Amino acid sequence: MTATREPLSRERVLNAALALADAGGTDALTMRRLGQELGVEAMSLYRHVANKDAVLAGIVDQVISEITLPPPSDGWKAAMRSRGVAAHQALIRHPWAPALLMSRTNTGPAMLRYIDYTLGVLREAGFSWRLTDYAWNTMDSYIYGFTLRKLNFPIAQPDYADVASAHVHLLAGGGFPYMAEMTRHVMAGNHPGDPDLTFGLDLILDGLERLRG
Repeated sequence: MTATREPLSRERVLNAALALADAGGTDALTMRRLGQELGVEAMSLYRHVANKDAVLAGIVDQVISEITLPPPSDGWKAAMRSRGVAAHQALIRHPWAPALLMSRTNTGPAMLRYIDYTLGVLREAGFSWRLTDYAWNTMDSYIYGFTLRKLNFPIAQPDYADVASAHVHLLAGGGFPYMAEMTRHVMAGNHPGDPDLTFGLDLILDGLERLRG
């Protein structure tokens, strides 16, 4: 008995594309490879997506849809903090996404909802339109940048102490006393050496609180 093939749909195409991007980055995502993954000719895909650019737009929006948007009733700072952490976690799961978010205009439904939610929380908290615009762009610039650093930093956090020990000889002689002091703390396990997203996020939120008045 021949198994019935699941009909091709935009959702199936984007889900397969997301899996390919997660496995090998967007360079590995071609219409031909996508067709192979779905068991169809590449031409069949164009009934559901216009081109590769449309596929990229669709999978970016899927990533944004994974960001949990907390209820504004939690208070604007708590909501923005939770939103920031959730955005970082979603982007870490999809390492190719931050670069696309920062290099293209994204207007999918999830992105529009994400932005409108953010603007709404800040406006309802009493921020002017100008401060609202500056605030959400500052927060997202920090989140995207922090995430890119996390994804591309050449040392894994568990290896910080060993790497510090291997390079401490470069700081001998007293020429770099503050670097030497920090390195000793990392070597001894007194400091993890790995910055926390919420440290910088809280600094931004505290600064916005002062500006809100």
